Amino acid sequence: MAAVVAVTAALSVSAQSQAAEPLQSLVPVPVSVQAKSGVTHTLTAATKIYTAPAARDVGTFLAGVLRPSTGYAFPVSDTSGTPSDGISLLLSGAPAAVGQQGYQLDVSAGSVVLRANTAEGLFAGVQTLRQLLPAKVESTTAQAGPWTVPGALIVDHPRFSYRGAMLDVARHFHPVQTVKRYIDQLALYKINYFHLHLSDDQGWRIVIDSWPRLATYGGSTQVGGGPGGYYTKAQYSEIVQYAASRKITVIPEIDLPGHTNAALASYAELNCNGQAPPLRTDIEVGYSSLCVNKEITYQFVDDVIREIAALTPGPYFHIGGDEALSTPDADYQTFMDRTLPIVKKYGKTALGWHEFVKTTTDTATIPQYWGTSTSNAVVQAAAARGHKVVMSPANKAYLDMKYNSSTPLGLSWAGLIEVQTAYDWNPGTHVSGVPESAVRGVEAPLWSETIVTAQDIEFMAFPRLAAIAELGWSPWSTHNWDQFKVRLGAQGPRWTTMGINFYKSTQVPWDTGGGPGPGPCTQPAWERGKVYTGGNVVSHNSRKWTAQWWTQGEEPGTTGQWGVWRDGGVC
Repeated sequence: MAAVVAVTAALSVSAQSQAAEPLQSLVPVPVSVQAKSGVTHTLTAATKIYTAPAARDVGTFLAGVLRPSTGYAFPVSDTSGTPSDGISLLLSGAPAAVGQQGYQLDVSAGSVVLRANTAEGLFAGVQTLRQLLPAKVESTTAQAGPWTVPGALIVDHPRFSYRGAMLDVARHFHPVQTVKRYIDQLALYKINYFHLHLSDDQGWRIVIDSWPRLATYGGSTQVGGGPGGYYTKAQYSEIVQYAASRKITVIPEIDLPGHTNAALASYAELNCNGQAPPLRTDIEVGYSSLCVNKEITYQFVDDVIREIAALTPGPYFHIGGDEALSTPDADYQTFMDRTLPIVKKYGKTALGWHEFVKTTTDTATIPQYWGTSTSNAVVQAAAARGHKVVMSPANKAYLDMKYNSSTPLGLSWAGLIEVQTAYDWNPGTHVSGVPESAVRGVEAPLWSETIVTAQDIEFMAFPRLAAIAELGWSPWSTHNWDQFKVRLGAQGPRWTTMGINFYKSTQVPWDTGGGPGPGPCTQPAWERGKVYTGGNVVSHNSRKWTAQWWTQGEEPGTTGQWGVWRDGGVC
């Protein structure tokens, strides 16, 4: 009998620890997590979702996530109180500390109560709740339960108010459905700004009624000479509204005065010599410029900003401003002196790549730092004046950089960015003279010179997007690579269920969904200087690898150029 009791107790403890495990797997990591020992909440066919009337859309979103996988109805109804059952999304009773974007999540045996001061805060809390459920909850087809949530009290709010991601649709055009899919993925990790790079030398991607050839001609190609494409105004509005339903604000970018060959090719009069250059399908930069001294240039700028601003409810308009290498400094100053007031005239605050901020003392404008150095005089001076900086250092945050030298996609001009490199930097101290108080937030840009499909986007964004998202949301005091990589690895089954084509970095101990492995590898650790021949088995980054033929210096899982190592799975 004693043995039976001991075994039963052990099984009970094991079940509790497994139920609590999601609390140690959250990305971004919350500010505060207090586990409730032995407590779980189980969703059933009878579970209801109650919402404050002003947050009904958040409840509807949550129900839309839960219904396909569970097969449960999850009816959504308004409430003015605090129900004792089901899932409640309430706009009252949240701690003051959570501010405008944070939340409190209280999971007990009888109910799940999510509180926030805004619908945005509730939406952020819903993303945490999703991660507390089994990964199969993300399935679009019915799965077997049980659907348990570990008991906990989580109080959470972001480090920075601005947490962005950029997608370049100019180098390669990406259709509306691809953009929506990426927006859904951004929402998972509490990204709240989506920067859409709509124009560049290789393509113009949105209809401008007063300059129709921008889309029909300037949008007719892309890098490599493909068919290109563009968004109608209705399609652009569809993207804006879809993002808003995920509590994400769209920031349109029209890159000026450089990166404008698609526009110059569409309208000869925008060129100083009155001659339209040919369309470009290469990836060169720095050669194009609007004609600064022509008045029609500013009519063009006014029309473009006016028409796009009218479709964009968010507060920001991104004017580019980078790599205007063929625009003399005096002309660049003249151009910005004319353009920045136009942005303001149409009710928007100007963002731009950090070069532009040298032209203005308007501290409402926002420089986006994309350099690879930790020192920049222009940005430092801007911070000293009172500008708030968005941090996107290209050698840390650019999702289009290769992971390693043999990554099949991406570029490497800013360096190779493995997951740890994307995670191990501090936006609040990264640039000298730019303290955390001068940082508005972080953004992960994804340029598309080599990015053709949705699968390409996912391969380059995941897992690094999650690393940048944590830098933007979680307090710096929680920053720890060894802990993060384990939490990140726990996202693997979720991404697999969702069909996300993520890069399986060997820096990350990926959870394969089969539970923990039997323990440390018994094989010897891989050594770079050692010669291996076919059949040799080694351990490396918590996985077993078998040499398929002679190799030396070829690291398992990181280069793979010749396929010399076979992945034997977790130890």
